[in-house]
Amino acid sequence: MALNLSMPVLVVDDYKTMVRIIRNLLKQLGFSEIDDASDGTDAFAKMKAKKYGLVISDWNMEPMTGYELLKEVRSDEALSKTPFIMVTAESKTENVIAAKKAGVNNYIVKPFNAQTLKSKIDAVFGD
Repeated sequence: MALNLSMPVLVVDDYKTMVRIIRNLLKQLGFSEIDDASDGTDAFAKMKAKKYGLVISDWNMEPMTGYELLKEVRSDEALSKTPFIMVTAESKTENVIAAKKAGVNNYIVKPFNAQTLKSKIDAVFGD
């Protein structure tokens, strides 16, 4: 699957500053259509309404976590193939394993820079 910089990207994080940081990094990488959601519930509703080429989601959010969102997305036939990158401040091995089992495409530990984000996105899209 080729990387398409014009595809819509959904950034999911309950921390507005983090949304802004990821949005700016994505813009630096050339993405132009970037939406955001403040938690998994909001994100899932947006994903039902619009087709996203990539979801970048934080793990820790209320009421629906990024992990729960990932499981919902993977169990929804229409959304199950959506590329999904999990972002977290915790590099706990069990979290990484749980996310992989749930079908995450890649995993980023905060803090990260544009180059890290680019390499993770490239890995997902096989560039």
